[in-house]
Amino acid sequence: MRYCLISLGCAKNTVDAEGMGQLLGEAGHRSVDAVEDADLLIVNTCGFIEVARAESIGVLRELAEVKRPDQWLVAAGCLSQRYGKVLAEQVPGLDGILGTRHWMDIVKLVERLHQRRRGPLYDIPNEGVIPSDPVGITRAAVQGASAYLKIADGCRRPCAFCAIPLIKGTARSRPPEAIVAEACQLVDAGVKEIILIAQDTTDYGRDLGLHDGLAWLIDSILTTVPDLHWLRIMYTYPGAITPRLIETMACHPQVCHYLDLPLQHGHPDVLKRMRRPADTAYVHRQIGSLRAAMLDIVLRTTFIVGFPGETEAEFAELENFMKELAFDKVGVFTYSHEEGTAAAAMPDDVPPAVKEERRERLMALQQGISLTRNQDQVGRRLEVLLEGASDGLSLGRSYRDAPEIDGLVIIEEELPVGQIVQTRIVSAMEYDLVGALA
Repeated sequence: MRYCLISLGCAKNTVDAEGMGQLLGEAGHRSVDAVEDADLLIVNTCGFIEVARAESIGVLRELAEVKRPDQWLVAAGCLSQRYGKVLAEQVPGLDGILGTRHWMDIVKLVERLHQRRRGPLYDIPNEGVIPSDPVGITRAAVQGASAYLKIADGCRRPCAFCAIPLIKGTARSRPPEAIVAEACQLVDAGVKEIILIAQDTTDYGRDLGLHDGLAWLIDSILTTVPDLHWLRIMYTYPGAITPRLIETMACHPQVCHYLDLPLQHGHPDVLKRMRRPADTAYVHRQIGSLRAAMLDIVLRTTFIVGFPGETEAEFAELENFMKELAFDKVGVFTYSHEEGTAAAAMPDDVPPAVKEERRERLMALQQGISLTRNQDQVGRRLEVLLEGASDGLSLGRSYRDAPEIDGLVIIEEELPVGQIVQTRIVSAMEYDLVGALA
């Protein structure tokens, strides 16, 4: 069969989609890019927040309307796991629904579609933990010279606003030997940047009995694959950045001095309602330790505005928190109720217009901070991984920017994509830098 697989949402979803593609390929099926050329249409959905759910349902409905009678449409991923049979009511024309905890059953589901009598087929078991990875399937997604490498799945944190534990189940770390072996394969294939991802990378290894598991894993990877150029860490938990992890990041030159540290708010009372670490003084000390150990470290965080009960005074404290800590990169989201979470039982009492106004205020504040941070880079020499070139320009990223979510370095010269070049930064904008070959 020919299949067309569309993956929506985060990099963790992309890795699962790559896994499904590997399994389908091993079973003799062939990937095609165009919907009209496919026998099987698969949408790997996202169900994290309302905007993502709306996008996933929109794509599924569009495909359901245009698919031919001889084509099958399967909804996989987080939205399928969370809503199951309700999704079939929202999208008439679905032939199969595959939950994210059982993405590895895609071939079995396709085989069952051949025997289907009527109505969609479901594969959405409710086990608390995702089953073990299929043997021989790499849990990575390669994008150019970079690759996302999944080290764990699921989450055990109690955050009041988050539906991920409901969707993914509790945390399950992948075997370290499998991760290290895959890192070797990626570098042998020419990958220059590996990005470690999980729902919570700092929780890696706890279920395996490892202490400081993420630091231990980084040591293992770089001891085995010393030729890796960049190793980047994403999705860390504020209370789990240990002294050992900071030391490990600082002592390995391959580790990007970049940390994604979602804090969600800056007022202790809001953080307590969110069921998040609420000791903001500790956060100040922790960020001080990171900056002391790595003078050039880039810190990225995210905040939620409009959480139930957020007052203007609490929001003002968040503004002050941002000013004091001056993060390099910030993402801001407006709160929305997520069914089944603890916060869904709270009154959603901040009006939508106020939420949006607060989001815009934070983003405007951060623009000024980001510009100052970027201007500090002018005159500095940075390595840049080139990702695109046309019309006399090349686009790439330095260690300061993660793929897709951060800025770019623009070079006024067409250069070979996939190479890392030494660049002198000549000017700065709020999000991007302009460089010239050093």
